[in-house]
Amino acid sequence: MSFEHYIARRFLSGSDRLSLSRPFIRITIASVALSVAVMIVAIAVITGFKREIKQKVVGFGSHIQITNYDSNQSLETNPIPTNLPVTKEILKIKGIRHIQRFAIKAGIIKTDTDIQGVVLKGIAPDFDWSFFRKNLVEGQTIALTDSAITNATLISKTLANLLKLKVGDNYDMFFVQEPPRYRRFTVAGIYDTKMVEFDKMFVLCDIKHIQKLNGWNENQATGFEILVDDIDRVDDLWVEVDDIAGFVFLDDGSRLKVQSIVDKYPNIFDWLNLQDINAAVLIVLMMLVAAINMISGLLIVILEKTPTIGLLKSMGASNQSVRKIFLIQSAFIMFRGLIIGTLAGLLICIIQKQFGIVKLDEAFYFLSEVPINIVWWHVIALNLLAFAVGVAMLVVPSMVISRISPDKTLKFE
Repeated sequence: MSFEHYIARRFLSGSDRLSLSRPFIRITIASVALSVAVMIVAIAVITGFKREIKQKVVGFGSHIQITNYDSNQSLETNPIPTNLPVTKEILKIKGIRHIQRFAIKAGIIKTDTDIQGVVLKGIAPDFDWSFFRKNLVEGQTIALTDSAITNATLISKTLANLLKLKVGDNYDMFFVQEPPRYRRFTVAGIYDTKMVEFDKMFVLCDIKHIQKLNGWNENQATGFEILVDDIDRVDDLWVEVDDIAGFVFLDDGSRLKVQSIVDKYPNIFDWLNLQDINAAVLIVLMMLVAAINMISGLLIVILEKTPTIGLLKSMGASNQSVRKIFLIQSAFIMFRGLIIGTLAGLLICIIQKQFGIVKLDEAFYFLSEVPINIVWWHVIALNLLAFAVGVAMLVVPSMVISRISPDKTLKFE
């Protein structure tokens, strides 16, 4: 053990219990711990919120969609064939998890007392039900086959409340076309994603209904929905899918359009990206709070140890050696604060994740409770960054030591 480490440990040992700086050291440790805990909880909440909202948006629209390039932004689209050979090539791309057919059509639900415009989304037996099963609150999902057609539908809790419908009820949906048509559907299940704008819009049904309403054959649909393993790779995978399908020409001369969920709902993803700015601002502020408290604590320790510093210098210790003693002591203090803060922050996150103690207003946040997403490399990076910033900012106040003169600090009785 070096001379500097030995002296630093002595300063922090039990023989120094009567030191006037001990309360300030404890306050410094507590402030560092609080700052680290706040940063860990904030990052876990922000990443959890972004993950939950992204999953909900993807649940309604998938990660990547392939439609007819001639289709405009309306809900009355031109169809594409579902037996395209490019789908097999797309499934070979590493990171692509699933591909499924879908069709959409605008309609109006009318009951005895209420009326509501919706988007009817037709799905096929290859539909991935994982998202809607997770958010199913009543009834069951739709049993789909390639041979028979079913009138069962899945509606949201928001629509069920607006139209006073429950599982097993029948309702009529009207379609504005020439000639006007209607279909009678049955409520097979009710889902609730808390995304009111989406919940109020989408009704899931058998894709055969939309094919018949639009006069399409069984091999035609609005397009394909593609699900990927990692939403953070959507942009890269979109490029690969576009390279395969983006230049395919259909028999009528039209092309395929490949669109990612980020491009389809840019306002939502721009809003989510703003949360990164909030997280960065919070981290910077908490870093500054911890650093300022560390600087204050170090200055107090230096002032109290002024006679000791003079004694060490009179015995031959250099300014650099004495500065190193206090930097080591401060690093020990910060390390303790980081450990306590990390454990406290993780404990808070785990409790919230398991029990959902802190609730949210679903109308504003689209979630019923504060979401938590613990990413371990975030926790490690925050600790390393806090430690590096704290120690770096202690170099300047430690320069005070070089101005302390032994002949002015030593007292002789």
